[in-house]
Amino acid sequence: MKVVLLAGGFGSRISEESVFKPKPMIEIGGMPILWHIMKEYAYFGHNEFIICAGYKQEYIKEWFANYFLHNSDVSFDFRDGKNEMTVHHSHLEPWRVTVVDTGYNTMTGGRIKRVQEYVGNETFMMTYGDGVCDVDINKLVEFHKSHGKTATLTAVKMAQEKGVLDIEDGAVRAFREKNANDGSPINAGYMVLEPAIFELLDGDSCIFERKPLEVLAEKGELMSYIHRGFWQCMDNIREKNMLEKLLAENKAPWKHWERAIPNLEYRNRMQKGE
Repeated sequence: MKVVLLAGGFGSRISEESVFKPKPMIEIGGMPILWHIMKEYAYFGHNEFIICAGYKQEYIKEWFANYFLHNSDVSFDFRDGKNEMTVHHSHLEPWRVTVVDTGYNTMTGGRIKRVQEYVGNETFMMTYGDGVCDVDINKLVEFHKSHGKTATLTAVKMAQEKGVLDIEDGAVRAFREKNANDGSPINAGYMVLEPAIFELLDGDSCIFERKPLEVLAEKGELMSYIHRGFWQCMDNIREKNMLEKLLAENKAPWKHWERAIPNLEYRNRMQKGE
């Protein structure tokens, strides 16, 4: 099943770093948060990704273009006027990654609409490129298949300013505006969608979280998968540092893979030029 990742926004609330790169490419533990999300899906056997790029989309393309080189042991031979490269060992993912320029100012629904040709007429998954969690992806997909509705989203209950959901008997009955003091479940992304969703997306100005989800909720076609585990987005430097700390202390709930994490204190000193 293909995974669509929204990675085209400006990331204005973390502008300290997003001024230089797209928000999903901001690193935690030495790798972009987008890579962490992809590793989550890959852990459950989902290895085909479609990235909806926009703001500084060339950064994402260049990063993946160099991924093979940066994750391999390489010899460069310039002797006798040659320019030869030999790859000895590589540490790569079994991924197929399609990076699509979905426009600079395109809204979320418009970005999803623009990748329709790459998704095709099949069920697909979608999430935002700035949040990690420990949801069981395969159980999420199994739940989606069990109810036969158009869309499933993962809901978590946290006191945060996100899109608020009214849920009744597992079905999302309303998708309403956020409130910082609201204790209702929030939309955490990690969705499973039927191709019929594309019929509700009507151009670059379409905001996926507004009319499309509201229409689905009104029709009883939007279901929620309640996740009681870990979920955290990276909206600001404080949240980035929190995720960095979890990784450095080997307490990151979303990390299912083995990989050495750079020492956080050392990295901070290097960034300050000490």
